[in-house]
Amino acid sequence: MDFPGSMEGWAKALYVVFVFFYAFFLGALKGIVVGPIACLILIIGNVGVILGLFPAHVAWTVYTLLKIHMFDAPLKVAILIALPALFGLWLGLGIAGSVLVGVGYGFFTPWVSTFEAFRLDNESKKFAHCIVDGTWGTIKGSCTVVRDFADMCYHSYPSYLKELRESPGTDERQKLRLIHVPGCVIVGIMGLVVEIPLFTAIAIVKSPYLLFKGWSRLLHDLISREGPFLETVCVPIAGLTIFVWPLVVIASILLAIFSSIFVGLYASVIVYQERSFRRGIAYVIAMVAEFDECTNDWLYLREGTFLPKPQYRKKKASQSSEFSVRGNSVNGSKLNTSMEPPAMLMPSLAPSRSVRETIQEVKMVQIWGNMMRYCEMRGKELLDANVLTAADIYEWMRGKNINEAAIVGVGLPCYSLLQTLVLSIKANSSGVLLLDDFEITYLNRPKDKLLDWFFNPVMVLKEQIRVIKLGEAELRYLEKIVLFGNNRQRLEGWDNGGLMIPDALRAAQIEGISRRMIGMIRGVSKLPTYRRKFRQIVKALVTHSLEKDVSEKAWLLILWM
Repeated sequence: MDFPGSMEGWAKALYVVFVFFYAFFLGALKGIVVGPIACLILIIGNVGVILGLFPAHVAWTVYTLLKIHMFDAPLKVAILIALPALFGLWLGLGIAGSVLVGVGYGFFTPWVSTFEAFRLDNESKKFAHCIVDGTWGTIKGSCTVVRDFADMCYHSYPSYLKELRESPGTDERQKLRLIHVPGCVIVGIMGLVVEIPLFTAIAIVKSPYLLFKGWSRLLHDLISREGPFLETVCVPIAGLTIFVWPLVVIASILLAIFSSIFVGLYASVIVYQERSFRRGIAYVIAMVAEFDECTNDWLYLREGTFLPKPQYRKKKASQSSEFSVRGNSVNGSKLNTSMEPPAMLMPSLAPSRSVRETIQEVKMVQIWGNMMRYCEMRGKELLDANVLTAADIYEWMRGKNINEAAIVGVGLPCYSLLQTLVLSIKANSSGVLLLDDFEITYLNRPKDKLLDWFFNPVMVLKEQIRVIKLGEAELRYLEKIVLFGNNRQRLEGWDNGGLMIPDALRAAQIEGISRRMIGMIRGVSKLPTYRRKFRQIVKALVTHSLEKDVSEKAWLLILWM
């Protein structure tokens, strides 16, 4: 009686093995054919952007350094002296990173796409998509990566520098005593000399542990049908993970070496902040022990480290990073610059999840697309109401960055975000309610540090709006100031029922909320993919505006006839 079931099980096993090797060799073939094209596009495009904009980056940076008021003259001179080395580091790491990303993306994306095709339900579609997927899409994706990188270099970086130049000066300037300059230089060089070889040595020594423990985890999941092997359809994909795990180990070593450069250079910052050469040396020693301890924790080796770990700060920060983000959001200031050294990048061997669990979690791309669609919908409503004009849209398309076309570039996303928060409050949502009753909460949000940087302040802002209980007229006034900012003529020209708030305290609360919201949008607008996606919204608004003008002219013609 068990024989048919056993035969069925053997048939499934043979099918999985056949699918795996079929996808493996077909993906490798596609990588060999498509990979060089996508790789060359990405490398030539990114390196061209780096070299083409390099003179402009130097000029923008030097001009900003001379104009800002947060540094005194000696510190500016010291930074100017260090700029050639920093720009040389940017060129070297930028070009090397472009080559590595180009090779990795060009050759491995077709491979992974071949395996991803077997997640489809229809058998005929599986084999068709495993041939087609990862070919033209990989080439288009490489062009998209170059475009996003160019947007970041040409739009986001100048926008950030302009905000630095326009930031109000403070009474407490960052000062540099010339006596500390030699110490900063010497400790910075010592940091590079010590951290790079020791980080590399620790990463190489512990890489066999990462290799075999990773294989052990994946094979255990395969045998017990846990984690990524829970669903039969995903076994080929997870099998590919076993094959490419050595590449993950090699990437972790490269990331450790890459991180050590910035960790070592940060020693100069410690000397400047603590005004102590000895504490800079202590930082260099402590970071090696810190890296050893972190790798022990990630690899489930013994706790702690036998290396010395001296104290390099006079006093530790009392607030957690999450509290700092929330506090800064409430006060309307910029996010606090971390006093800790740059993060050290190593993969973790955390218990793996099944593909089904991963799919059930809300994805960042879902949130991004939903918010963009909602922004487009609100923009069309404002166009229909003649609140926004075609001139506003064309101004954004001609502008170099969002600061030159603030009504569309900043005001429209702020207005859309405000409407989202207000609707979420009215619906008593525990999170943020988006289009199609799509709700994102603390429980189902993606476990992504980038999203936390935006999601936590948004939740705090939502709570602030809920607590102050805005009236209808106050809400309409808030809509006006987030959309038009300081443009008094446009504020007075939009009669939406919002009036000036006579209560000074209430007006200050509302304007504080608008400033925090504008700051969030300006921060998000610097992300690499933002401008490309927002440009699609603007194109849709241009099309809608043209259709609206044509329909109005047609209606006037009918009335005239």
